[in-house]
Amino acid sequence: MQIFGFLGGFLGYILWGIFYVIQNFGLSIVLFTLIIKLLLFPFSIKQQKSMAGTARLSKKQQAIREQYANNSQKAQEELNKLYEKEGVKPMGGCLTTIIPLIVILGVFYAVAYPLTNTLHLNSDSVQQAINYVNTIPGYVTNANPTYQQVSLLNVFPNIVNTDTIQGLFSSSEIAQIQMFENGFSTFGVDLLAIPSDYGFLSGYIIFPVLCFLSNVGSQIIMQKINGNQMNQQMGCMKVMLFALPLFSAYIAYTVPAAVAFYWIISALLSLVQSIVLGKVFSPANLTANSEARHVALLYQNEAAVPYVYAPHELPEASNNASNTKSSKKKKK
Repeated sequence: MQIFGFLGGFLGYILWGIFYVIQNFGLSIVLFTLIIKLLLFPFSIKQQKSMAGTARLSKKQQAIREQYANNSQKAQEELNKLYEKEGVKPMGGCLTTIIPLIVILGVFYAVAYPLTNTLHLNSDSVQQAINYVNTIPGYVTNANPTYQQVSLLNVFPNIVNTDTIQGLFSSSEIAQIQMFENGFSTFGVDLLAIPSDYGFLSGYIIFPVLCFLSNVGSQIIMQKINGNQMNQQMGCMKVMLFALPLFSAYIAYTVPAAVAFYWIISALLSLVQSIVLGKVFSPANLTANSEARHVALLYQNEAAVPYVYAPHELPEASNNASNTKSSKKKKK
C-alpha cells in the first residue's frame, strides 16, 4: 500500500497545481482525470488492440479446442501457432492493464487522502487532528480510515479556531486547508458531504446511482465492442457484471461525494475512450487490416521474384511450321 501512497503523493502535486489555478475541486478532478487518461492513452491503445485481436480469433480458437478436446497440450501448441501466424499476443494486454491500474490507484490515493497527498501536510499532525475531532461530542470522522481526511475537511471550519488545531498547523497551513475546503463546493453541491448522512431521498443519491450506471454502461459497451461473448461465459461472470458496480454504488453511498465524483468522472471518460478505441481498433477493422497486409505481402513477394524472359514459339506457329516442312517433302 505504501507504493500507492507514494504515487498518490506524487500525483497530488499535479492535482494541487490544477486546484491552485481553478480554485474548484470538482473541476480540478475533471481536468486531473483527463490528464491521467491522456498519459495512459498509449497503454489503452495496446490493451484494446490485444483484446480485439483475441476476439477476432475466437472462432478459430474454439475450432482448435474442439478438434483437440482430448489433448490439451496439442491444443495449446496449435493455439500458439495461430497466435504467431496472426501476430496476436494474448498476454500482451496484461502489462498494459497492470500499469494503468497502479496509476489509477495512485490517483485514488491523491483524492482520498487530500491533506497528506495533495496538500502534503505532516501525516502525524493530520492524524492528531482526526483523533481530536473524534473526541468532540457531535463530531466524528468517517469510520473508514481511508476517508477520514475528507471528513476532517468537512468539519474543519467549525474547529479551525480551537487551540488544538492552531497548535497542530501553522497559519499558512491553516489558510491552505481553508482555501482547499472552500473549493469543494461544485455547482452548489458539497463534495465533502456523505450521501448516507442525507438518506435515499436527498439529491446526493445521484452519486451512487451515477456510479452504478457509468460502471455497468462501460462494461456492456466494452463487451459489445470486443465481440460480445457474454452468452459463452459462465453464469458467475454475468453476475459480476452487476455485482461489482453495485458494490461500487454502495461504497459511493457511504463515502464523501468527492471520492464518488472521481469514480464517476473516471468511468465516464473510460466509457468515451472505449467507444473511440472500439471503433478504430474493432475486431472487424483488425481483420480487414490483417487481410490487407496479407495481400500486400503476396504482391511484395511476387514483385521480389526476378522476371526471366524465355521466348518460345506459340503452339499454332510450331504446327504451321511443321505442316509447311511436311508439305515440301511431299512435293519432292
